[in-house]
Amino acid sequence: MNTTATSETNDVRATILATGQRLMAGKGFSAVGLNEILTGAGVPKGSFYHYFGSKDAFGEALLDTYFEDYLAELDVTLAQPGLNMAQRLISYFEVWRQTQSFFDCQGKCLAVKMAAEVADLSEAMRLSIKRGTSGIVRRLAAAIEAGVAEGSLSIDADADSTAHSLYQLWLGTSVMVKIERDVAPFTTAMNTTHQILHLSQH
Repeated sequence: MNTTATSETNDVRATILATGQRLMAGKGFSAVGLNEILTGAGVPKGSFYHYFGSKDAFGEALLDTYFEDYLAELDVTLAQPGLNMAQRLISYFEVWRQTQSFFDCQGKCLAVKMAAEVADLSEAMRLSIKRGTSGIVRRLAAAIEAGVAEGSLSIDADADSTAHSLYQLWLGTSVMVKIERDVAPFTTAMNTTHQILHLSQH
């Protein structure tokens, strides 16, 4: 395959994935059909299997791409110049609060939307989510360790346990926000985060 053809194939595949991410973040995995994705992507309906072997394979690729982008953004957030590590961590959770709300997630809350649904549907997708969330927790743990070392925060448990607790807190809170149709639980989660990291409230 020549370079131009390869580029076009990658572009079409990326378009299908981006369209699927947007639709599934709103409706969930099972509720979105392949025809809806392909129509939204402007791709002929018969060409899906040229790019993906099955809907599950598409879901796995979708999640892998989502977490790859998410982790790259997290790395940028945790390396922001001019801030200490405690401020960077709070910045991360502030971005979470802004982007994971029930009314305007725009494809950014894919893990929250799909985690419980697909964990029992597909082992490949469950493992993709597990890899992605493990990557998030590892980065949070490293940031917490760095924050302790520089003195910008302190913790009562070890960094890994604290990172798991914080991620589970915010993941669960995101579900409650969707249930209650109210972003108030994020305020509670932020207050709890400050307490866990022994940070003063502003």
